[in-house]
This record gives sequence, structure tokens and C-alpha cells, in this order.
Amino acid sequence: MKPVTVYTTDMCPFCNSAKALLKKRGVAFDEINLARDADSRNQLIELTGMSTFPQIVIDGKSIGGFDQLLAADRAGRLPALLQA
Repeated sequence: MKPVTVYTTDMCPFCNSAKALLKKRGVAFDEINLARDADSRNQLIELTGMSTFPQIVIDGKSIGGFDQLLAADRAGRLPALLQA
């Protein structure tokens, strides 16, 4: 399985929903909470061009936020995105 990173912040319902969806699907992920790691905020902007939350990155490539994650899951594309 490709590595998954979820960039989050505190008090973010969409962040919580993204993490819950990944957990429900059995997907291991690293969480980077930018409320606690300000240096990573610049990395996120450089990587994705975005500063909104959450941002989901699979194998170094941004797939977007929760809406895009949910759409990929509902369309059955999530397993293919995660395959090594």
C-alpha cells in the first residue's frame, strides 16, 4: 500500500471525517497536525498549492481534501489509488 499522509488542523470536522473514512477502510496514514507543526504548513503549500484542510496525499501526490477522498471512495477508485 502506498504511504498516505493527512494534513489536518485542530477543530476541523472535515479532517475528522477524512481520518474516520480512512480508518473504516483499514488505511494506515500519517497525520501532520499543522496547528502543532507550523513548519510543515510551508511544505503543504509547496506540495499541494493549497492551505485548506484536510489535504490528503497518497505516495507524494495530492488527491485533494475530504470531498475528493469521499468521491474516490464512493466511485470505487480508492483501492486503486492506494495500490503499490
